[in-house]
Amino acid sequence: MSDQTIPVVSLNDFTQGTPAQRADFVQTVGDALVDIGFFALEDHGVAQSLIDDAYSCVAEFFELDADTKDRYVIEGGRGQRAFTRYGMEHAKDNPAPDLKEFWQVGRDLSEDHPRFDPKRQNLWPSEVPRFRPTMERLYGQLDSVASRLLEACSVYIGKEAELLRDMSDGGDTILRLIHYPPVPAERDPSSVRAAAHEDINLLTILCEATSGGLELLQRDGVWRPIHALDGQFVVDSGDMIQHCTNGLLRSTTHRVVNPNNSRERRFSMPFFVHPRPEVDLTPIDTCVARTGGEPKFRPVTANDFLQQRLAEIGLGDA
Repeated sequence: MSDQTIPVVSLNDFTQGTPAQRADFVQTVGDALVDIGFFALEDHGVAQSLIDDAYSCVAEFFELDADTKDRYVIEGGRGQRAFTRYGMEHAKDNPAPDLKEFWQVGRDLSEDHPRFDPKRQNLWPSEVPRFRPTMERLYGQLDSVASRLLEACSVYIGKEAELLRDMSDGGDTILRLIHYPPVPAERDPSSVRAAAHEDINLLTILCEATSGGLELLQRDGVWRPIHALDGQFVVDSGDMIQHCTNGLLRSTTHRVVNPNNSRERRFSMPFFVHPRPEVDLTPIDTCVARTGGEPKFRPVTANDFLQQRLAEIGLGDA
């Protein structure tokens, strides 16, 4: 396998390094998100054995028959928890369905929590007993990694480390477990595994997909492949962080292309880091100053932003 095609950083430099190493980490991460919107993360602290166990659980669930999987669809849940059927989601501005099915794990809230919604509580497949403890453990560890990365981004934009991290504290962060089955011959000719899109959220942490196919769109219009390398997470910035940084940190278009071997399956586990629904995404003053002095985006809450985007990708109300 060739070397990674995007900047690579070690989380240890930020959490355990010298002041110079910490500063270099912040600079590299921030510059990468300004330039191409992606970087790769090593030494993230999530054990390979946990990642392997999670993928084993994912494969076991998606090998169940369609009727069994359908029992875990939450009707009216807008795909925010549990199982979403194959072909239900499409990219914004592309009506052709993506060639994938997925399961989503979110943050559980108690019934007395003001944001409690029975349609947005986790379900767990009884057919895979290891599923719940494995995913809850992975979710918690990825949440910790996300907090450190948001601290680095906050420092990069000239704010206190807590600013962006606190936006996501208790937020609607989602662990999505994706199965890309063998590519069917009878598919819509416009359908690919994941059509060109930008992520909705603050940051996305992608846990070592089981095979390649991820590509980002460069400023020159050329697609750059991003390798799935052992020991690395791929991180990208989403539309929400682009919004609140006034476009300083980029939300870059990316896609997952169909494989040369149509019989090849692919699994991936992106962790979509979201703010709490009430968080104000109005562009931050230091970012406005660094991007021309005028706000490029209107004030909006994270909830309103999310609901609009869910409708645009086929998971919400039009």
